[in-house]
Amino acid sequence: MHLLIVDDHPLFRDALASAIRLAYPDALLHEADGIEAACAILTANRGIDLTLLDLSMQGVTGFDGLVTIRTRFPRVPILIVSGHEDTRIMRGALHHGAAGFVPKAVDKATLTRAISDVLSGALSIPPGLTDPGMGAQAAKSRKSPLAERVARLTPQQLRVLMMIRQGKLNKQIAHELQVGDSTVKAHVSEILRKLEVISRTQIVIDTALLDFDQIHNAHAG
Repeated sequence: MHLLIVDDHPLFRDALASAIRLAYPDALLHEADGIEAACAILTANRGIDLTLLDLSMQGVTGFDGLVTIRTRFPRVPILIVSGHEDTRIMRGALHHGAAGFVPKAVDKATLTRAISDVLSGALSIPPGLTDPGMGAQAAKSRKSPLAERVARLTPQQLRVLMMIRQGKLNKQIAHELQVGDSTVKAHVSEILRKLEVISRTQIVIDTALLDFDQIHNAHAG
C-alpha cells in the first residue's frame, strides 16, 4: 500500500507518518511539501492508493490544491487532514471531490478508521457534519431529485452502481470490469459523492425503487 502525505509543516508530516506506520507498518509512505511536489510524486508513482492532503499550505488558496490533484489524478482518493473544523469547509471539501475529511485534532484511532474507510471506497464523514443544525430531514430535503443525482454518473460509474446494487464486492467488480481495485474504489467514492450518500448500503436503499431502465433513462436525460 502506497500513501502520499501532502503538508508543508515537516513536524506534522512526521507525526502523521508515525501514526500511519503504527496502523499500517507495511505501508510505503511518500511525502510532499506542496501541490506541485505532490503531483510530481503522483506522476512518478502511479500505484499510490491514497493522498492525505492539508488544505492550508503556502501558495494554496481555498480548495485549489484539492481541485488540482483531483483533476490531474482523478483515480486517487483524497483524505483531507486539516486544522479547519468549520463544517462549511468540510462540506466544501467533500463537494470538491474529497473522499473524506479529518480534523488534525482527532486521535490516532479516528485517523486510522478514516484511512480504512476511504481505502475501502467509502466516504469518511466527520461527526460535525451531522450536527443539530443539519438534521436528517433537513439534509434530505436539500438533496437533488434521485434521477438528477444518478444522471451525474459517468457510464462506467453507472456500471459500478449496478454491480453494487447486485451486492458485488470491489474485487468482483474489478474482475468483471477488468480494472484494478484502486480504480473501483475511486469509482465508488465518486458514486457516493454524486449520489450524496455515505455508504454502499445507502446506495442500495436509495436506488431500490429505480429499475434498470429508469436508471439508464435518468443518465441519458
